[in-house]
Amino acid sequence: MTNICSDHLEASKLFYTTLFEFTVDYDSDWFVHLISKGRELELGIIDRTNEIVPEISRNRSDGVYLTFVVDSVDKVFKTASSNEFEVIQEPHDTFYGQRRMLLQDPNGVVVDVSSPIAE
Repeated sequence: MTNICSDHLEASKLFYTTLFEFTVDYDSDWFVHLISKGRELELGIIDRTNEIVPEISRNRSDGVYLTFVVDSVDKVFKTASSNEFEVIQEPHDTFYGQRRMLLQDPNGVVVDVSSPIAE
């Protein structure tokens, strides 16, 4: 499970449930636990000021980004755009055989969304 430190729990919950089909497993004023459709992935969103967050982690996210492999980057792009989520880089084909876009979640975390290019 990956935890994201947040100042924006509700906006973050909306971002990840809208784009990546996570469902809310637990929801409180300090922590949101999300589970993927097939229960393979878990994502926690936690109030960065909560006492259980290690102090060294409260304001750090440099050098970290999340990658989600999806069936269609273009579909996620359309959903992200219509919900006015922040798009850093629109979908494009890469030299290594994937279609990729970059988003920024409400906490400033960079989210790489990729799908294999059909041969």
